[in-house]
Amino acid sequence: MAYETLDYEIRDAVAWITFNRPVRFNAMNPVLVRELCDVATRCSSDKTVRAAVLTGAGDQAFCAGGDVSEFAKRLDDIDLLVKEMTTHLHAAVSRFAWMRAPLIGAVNGVAAGAGLSAVAFCDLVIAAETATFTSAYTQIGLTPDGSSTFFLSRILGPRRAMELYLTNRVLSAQEALDWGLVNKVVPADQVLTEAGALAATLAQGPTEAYGGVKKLLQTAATDSLESQMERETRFIARAGASADGQEGIRAFLEKRRPTFSGT
Repeated sequence: MAYETLDYEIRDAVAWITFNRPVRFNAMNPVLVRELCDVATRCSSDKTVRAAVLTGAGDQAFCAGGDVSEFAKRLDDIDLLVKEMTTHLHAAVSRFAWMRAPLIGAVNGVAAGAGLSAVAFCDLVIAAETATFTSAYTQIGLTPDGSSTFFLSRILGPRRAMELYLTNRVLSAQEALDWGLVNKVVPADQVLTEAGALAATLAQGPTEAYGGVKKLLQTAATDSLESQMERETRFIARAGASADGQEGIRAFLEKRRPTFSGT
């Protein structure tokens, strides 16, 4: 598929998704969120995809959030515009969150607004030393979208999430690492290499088990202990019966590295 605002490519079982509006700091407009929804749906449905990387084009921005110039053009019907955009954006987030393949954020620059949300909904995050992170919503009188109130409160805790939203504090890459927002910080010219290496490793792993982990962590904060443990029972039983689960058990007993097929 050819897209106007995104690049989407699958290489060696890894899906590479790139926000591609560098002149606008990869900000989200109506076309981009529609295309992101399509990419997320395809990525989550493609059994050949065993890991994915989300990044931004250029060396300045991962994603600067919503394109405010688009909002300014449609102030008379901004209610409709925002509902249309969030419908597509939120559907994309849901597809990424529930797909079995791990999603790695390769944050190459500014992550603001919905760009910060995109960092939050990734499963693992590699950030450039030059990357920065900010909410920016209340700075222009808006409230958050793109799932950040769900994920940031779980990743950072409610106090730090509230601080980001109310003060619009800008976090450096090192601060984001200290806060637990990202997993690793590397020199800017190594972000894609590091993310690619991590994705390649995960793409050789037990993809169905990874998907189970993602689902279990989605429900862990809101479900009761007994319900969560029942879900754990069902997932591990299913994993044990899978081809990869049985390969992993055999490999452990035979003292060799398992060869996972993703099934």
